[in-house]
Amino acid sequence: MTGLFSFMTAWNEFILASIFMDDESLYTVPVGLRFFVNDYASEWDFFAAGSILVSLPVIALFIVLQRFLVLGLSSGAVKG
Repeated sequence: MTGLFSFMTAWNEFILASIFMDDESLYTVPVGLRFFVNDYASEWDFFAAGSILVSLPVIALFIVLQRFLVLGLSSGAVKG
């Protein structure tokens, strides 16, 4: 389950990627999504569609690994 949480953290990284990356071709997807929203015009439809597409790999991975999460939580709750 640590792998799932590590993947989610790296996949959704925004702060460090937006600070340290200066080349637009290297941006992570969440950093790239911020260009749909600015001070003068916001394209919320593209932003919402991109957010759903970014969420799909995490949801798919969670569905595949869900049984291990439940198994780990239930085995850690029982002493002995």
